[in-house]
Amino acid sequence: MTTATSTATTRGTSGTGVGADKTGIPGTSAGKTGTVATRRKSTAEQRHENAVGWAMLLPASILLLLFIGIPVILAFGLAFTNARTISPNPTRFIGIDNFTRLFSDPTFWYALRNVAVFAVVVVPVQAGLGLLLAVLINKQVRSSVFFRTVYFLPVVTSMVVVSLLWMFIYQNDGMLNQVMAKLTFGHWQAVDWLNDPRTAMGAIIVMSIWQAVGQHMLIWLSGLQTIPGELYEAAELDGCNAWEQFKNVTWPCLRSTRNMILITITIAAMSLFTQINVMTQGGPRDATTTVVFEAVRSGFQQQEMGYASAITLVFFCIIMVITGIQRYLTREK
Repeated sequence: MTTATSTATTRGTSGTGVGADKTGIPGTSAGKTGTVATRRKSTAEQRHENAVGWAMLLPASILLLLFIGIPVILAFGLAFTNARTISPNPTRFIGIDNFTRLFSDPTFWYALRNVAVFAVVVVPVQAGLGLLLAVLINKQVRSSVFFRTVYFLPVVTSMVVVSLLWMFIYQNDGMLNQVMAKLTFGHWQAVDWLNDPRTAMGAIIVMSIWQAVGQHMLIWLSGLQTIPGELYEAAELDGCNAWEQFKNVTWPCLRSTRNMILITITIAAMSLFTQINVMTQGGPRDATTTVVFEAVRSGFQQQEMGYASAITLVFFCIIMVITGIQRYLTREK
């Protein structure tokens, strides 16, 4: 009797176990269903987010294609033709004639030399002044916001307005000559800064540095504010003075910032145009002609779109080479 009872009990227990195996642990099936539903929901949300992202990217992509992609392709094709803006003759393929003419044109070499001089002077001076101003106003003092605004004000002002303003400053009876005459008690001989080949490019350089130094000051300042204060505290505990802190803490931590500034200033300096177009028109005697100005003048004033496209294509290759060299020299070693 006892044996039968234990056998029945065992069978009942086994039955319960089998039943549990078939139905699963209580809540397991519901848990699996909930997990699948959650996965489906997360997948649907991810697809929705991707669709929203592509939709937000689409307008910018269309603008880049219309104003950068298609013009680059057209410039590459037109560079090997005799295309003109207005001409009764049809456009025809002429091979490398535009490039042969370009490399034998002394104006192009003058323009390339002027751009090189401008970049060699502007890049280090503008970057150095921007860093100096950023270090000076990085201190949390009451007047720092005021000086940031003052230094950045020329950046938000239109380059055309700035160029016109400095044209009046550089005139024979302009403010610069008058100030110099006052400082020298009338012994200063007035200089026509923009009409003298010896001073025209220098005048453009000074004005360009003054106008854009505030922008790079803010970039340097953003880099300075990402440096942890603990590094300076550790340097002070080690007995480092201000210069040693800058050399061993500030400068190494600004590596990414200075690489970006170097590339952006170089590209902006190489593409100098607005100041030349407003202030000197490439003169006097091609002393301030730049590659971009020469391309615009050839394409729109002389209506030689094929030749202008050849200029822009060569200039594009030059900028790509210079940028590649800069990236190579500033790479992480």
